[in-house]
Amino acid sequence: MALILVTGASTGLGRDTAEALAGEGHDVVVHARNRSRLGDPAQADRWAGVVLGDLSVPAEIEDVARQAAAFGRFDVVVHNAGVLSGPETVTVNTVAPYLLTALLEKPSRLIHLSSGMHRSGSTDLRGLTRGTASYSDTKLWVTALSQACAARWPGTTSHAVDPGWVPTRMGGASAPDDLVAGHRTQVWLATHPDVTPATGGYWYHRQTRAPHPAALDEEFQARLLHALEQHTGVPLG
Repeated sequence: MALILVTGASTGLGRDTAEALAGEGHDVVVHARNRSRLGDPAQADRWAGVVLGDLSVPAEIEDVARQAAAFGRFDVVVHNAGVLSGPETVTVNTVAPYLLTALLEKPSRLIHLSSGMHRSGSTDLRGLTRGTASYSDTKLWVTALSQACAARWPGTTSHAVDPGWVPTRMGGASAPDDLVAGHRTQVWLATHPDVTPATGGYWYHRQTRAPHPAALDEEFQARLLHALEQHTGVPLG
């Protein structure tokens, strides 16, 4: 059984992913902004642990990393937390996965939630430091971060997942994709013993897809990592 961290696990796809993994017998540590978002305290015993913090605040991201590190090395980290719009979009969608990855011991598997909308994202990284990036920009950048980790870290697979446009609080009630299918790829990537490609990929419903070309471009990956290191003061390693 694996030790797994799932961020943004209080609702939606994160909650579904965490519950499915716990149901398979894995030790799941869930992240939420605050304890009240986790719901009924009587249900807390399903989790191996809880870490709390607002991923739109860099200091709290670092505190979440400290809380998570107390559980030891994770086999899998699922970077699920995300927001659709607002001034916190860059920090939650891109900076938080970067910082948590940089600050925690490297897991065997990393899974980053992307979006089909990443294909309309911009490679202009000035929006990262200015906090003016769109949702599509941040999803392109986290997809590129995922592929950069896959290329740089032997022994760690790093995947990006498009869960589809599903009817969560973020996606809205009229979203056309299958909510159940929305978390199955993450669970499969976290637990299947023989995922191909072995180093990582970009996935939609357990099938690989071609991401935006910039996500696979080594020069853009290097620029992104440099920008994130300069922005946070923390190297990826």
